[in-house]
Amino acid sequence: MNAPADHDAAGLPAREDIKVSRPAEGVLLLTIDRPAVRNALRTRTFAEIAAELAAATDDPSTRAVVVTGGAEHFAAGADIKHMTTVDAASFKAYGDGLRSGLDRLAAHPALSIAAIEGLALGGGLELAMACTLRVAGADAKLGLPEVKLGLIPGAGGTQRLPRLVGRGAALDIMLTGRQLDTTEALRIGLIDRLVPAGSALSVAGELGTELCAASAPAQQAVVRTVGASADLPLVEGLRYEVDQIQELFEHGEAAEGLLAFVEKRRPNFA
Repeated sequence: MNAPADHDAAGLPAREDIKVSRPAEGVLLLTIDRPAVRNALRTRTFAEIAAELAAATDDPSTRAVVVTGGAEHFAAGADIKHMTTVDAASFKAYGDGLRSGLDRLAAHPALSIAAIEGLALGGGLELAMACTLRVAGADAKLGLPEVKLGLIPGAGGTQRLPRLVGRGAALDIMLTGRQLDTTEALRIGLIDRLVPAGSALSVAGELGTELCAASAPAQQAVVRTVGASADLPLVEGLRYEVDQIQELFEHGEAAEGLLAFVEKRRPNFA
């Protein structure tokens, strides 16, 4: 049976907004490809990202996902022109589509890296914040300017930004709607690595390959345990840490990792 016209041969939605490639073993590269509108994000963009992530969930060989907008801009924000044409119900549906895609990215078992050049504003920054790590070229600009439109960040920005930079810095950024340069973004923890302009994608790709060399269960436990620190009192968080390391020792890849260290060889993780 032939795939529907709006789906590819694998049954995934036909791609209009993103390009997909695998530049290295274990690394999935998703490139937003709407340069005429500075990679403005629409419902279809997130539907295509979500479809690729869903397919990768069933592929254990996918260990890292790199999200980029290419050399010019990461993503300048939501599709504002579209938002001016919808009613309240359609506006909610549009937001639900964005939030669903970001939630899938944030919850994906593979680690994710945003490779940021140019603008990462509004929904574009929310997309970057849903990733595990962020690499930014020196000329990038980041911000959440929704208050200048009479709105607030609505795809996780009000929740993820304070967890990354703290309440005070998050309020400053969101209440003013100002753009941050990468020096400030690195200083407050909004980005994790600051690299020369034009090199964010190559550095993110190298980082993705580096991440693939470590134990996936251990990395996932790190993400879970650090995430829990935002919600649990210190005593409970410490207990959770103990539970995680004990689980890894008993059922994870610790036996192979420890043996490889003693034998002075590279571990053979699954």
